[in-house]
Amino acid sequence: MGFNDWVNYVAFDNPISKTVSSAILKPKKLPTSSNITVITEKTPLWKLVNECGPFIRIGALMGASAVALGAYANRYHFFHSLALMTVPLCRNPKLAGTLFISGTVLFSGTLYYKAFTGDDKFQKIAPIGGTILILAWLSMVV
Repeated sequence: MGFNDWVNYVAFDNPISKTVSSAILKPKKLPTSSNITVITEKTPLWKLVNECGPFIRIGALMGASAVALGAYANRYHFFHSLALMTVPLCRNPKLAGTLFISGTVLFSGTLYYKAFTGDDKFQKIAPIGGTILILAWLSMVV
């Protein structure tokens, strides 16, 4: 018995390696054609939106209000409205959506209030809203 024959016997041909390899490398059964279901129905996007919860609609309303309110704080408001529309794609959409909505209201709302009234009464709330928006973006990652 040469070296190659010995290695072949140890690795493949002895009863123990045959048992182990047959257990590990067991041929897997492929599904038969009767087990496979092909879906040819196309689902309209408006039905998919209904399945994703309220965040796409709220994001659309926030985007519309950002455009309607003009140039005061709409840049931040508009970007976070678009982000809110992507919330259903993340792992925890309720958390991310709640953070985006509350952060946008607190951050942009205080800027709108100051722009329309000239009053600095709620100015100190804006950094809290900004922090909540940062947490909202991070919640989409986790």
